Amino acid sequence: MHILKITTQGKKDLKKIKKRSLSDLSLVSNFINLLIEKSFSDIPSINKPHKLIGNYKDCYEAHIKPDLLIIWREEVNGISIIRIIRVGSHSDLF
Repeated sequence: MHILKITTQGKKDLKKIKKRSLSDLSLVSNFINLLIEKSFSDIPSINKPHKLIGNYKDCYEAHIKPDLLIIWREEVNGISIIRIIRVGSHSDLF
């Protein structure tokens, strides 16, 4: 079990998703719950989880829908933390 933290940009991204579609927000919420309960290695391969490089070094990305992505970091400092960095479409994030 992990503790959830969301960056300021992540909160802005979630507000934008909420304005676009409540069903997308529901999918994001379900995926975040999956992240809290499990680790990177337990995410289904259909979500195409992978580690990122460049500006998002040490972060992970997964596809919630074909053009809805989530970027997060797993941190362990005595306790396990899932930090949501960004959520959005390819054009929003890259």
